[in-house]
Amino acid sequence: MSAFSWHLGQRVRAIPPSAIRRFFDLLETMPDAISLGIGEPDFVTPWHVRDRGIYSLEKGFTKYTPNAGLSELRGEISAYMRRHYDMAYDPKGEIVVTVGGSEAIDLAMRAVLEPGDEVLIPQPSFVCYGPIATLAGATPVFLETLAENRFRLTAEQLRAAITPKTRLLVLPYPCNPTGGIMERADLEAVADVLRDTDIAVISDEIYAELTYGEAHVSLAQLPGMEERTVVVGGLSKSHAMTGWRMGYACGPREVIAQMIKIHQFAIMSAPTTSQYAAIEALRHGDRDIAAMREEYDERRRFVVDALGRMGLPCFEPQGAFYVFPDIRSTGLTSEDFCEGLLRAQRVAVIPGSAFGASGEGFVRCCYAASMKQLTEAMERLKRFLEGTIQLTIDN
Repeated sequence: MSAFSWHLGQRVRAIPPSAIRRFFDLLETMPDAISLGIGEPDFVTPWHVRDRGIYSLEKGFTKYTPNAGLSELRGEISAYMRRHYDMAYDPKGEIVVTVGGSEAIDLAMRAVLEPGDEVLIPQPSFVCYGPIATLAGATPVFLETLAENRFRLTAEQLRAAITPKTRLLVLPYPCNPTGGIMERADLEAVADVLRDTDIAVISDEIYAELTYGEAHVSLAQLPGMEERTVVVGGLSKSHAMTGWRMGYACGPREVIAQMIKIHQFAIMSAPTTSQYAAIEALRHGDRDIAAMREEYDERRRFVVDALGRMGLPCFEPQGAFYVFPDIRSTGLTSEDFCEGLLRAQRVAVIPGSAFGASGEGFVRCCYAASMKQLTEAMERLKRFLEGTIQLTIDN
């Protein structure tokens, strides 16, 4: 029998695997390690939300839902967006329920992009944007944001990057991995650049509920921006529901219709049990969000202070649940730093370079861990730094 050889798609083969994955694979061999690497709440989904999911199973609600999602859930998403952000989206045509926020990003890109289009993506940022753009046939164009600007996208950067091929801008704020946000004035400057163009926007606002001090502002709230923006949200981070895979997109009727069409053929509908749980989370979960955000804020201040006392500069993050300390003073690359810390002290953090070239010299630490774990992790990190400095002196 002759051996069969698969012909694999060039677009997929050209995409490197996630640089984060290697550290998770190493972590699995170290059961005594503390992980500050996974971007996942340490909280369990609130009981009343889990109970609603269980109840839906007991009642036998196990069939497909409408492609766009349960009408009751889309109604709750609409009410939630109005209550929290004063944005009005029609549940009948301007909202689609997705399998996590990542699917919403994929649907939006495939709905609006064609081969040869360019997608502007600020970095450091979440790892999925570039590969999804590539799979849609477009060309990702990365805009390297700077620590001195708190990793915000500036109007000047945006203006300089626009070409006749630019079709889409990704706004990943609050930002994974930096914890940076875009304030209203920052967004207004970006909006001024976009108004005279035909550039659409995907605003990834999965961390919108996790801001500290400044309330989140969406680009879609600004005059003239709603009609060109798809807002991506979800319950994974805000409601501690990562495993439920509940995301959504809100946007203009014409683009949501195309997103639903792709979703219909590729997915059919988001998980039914998760949708019933999401109804409860959105309807009665505001207190859960507030309680978790308060705890994250305490952890955030603790970690920033601890890093500062160790001599690792770190701007104070105002969103999400990450800090992004500068480790260049150690003389190590971000990847060597993370691998050394994991092997020597059993603490996992993620190289900044995994999130784009401008992340080199930084590492991402997730503070969605208990104070006990964070305290021990900071002690281990301190020991690692002391050993690294001593080794440098000895050499």
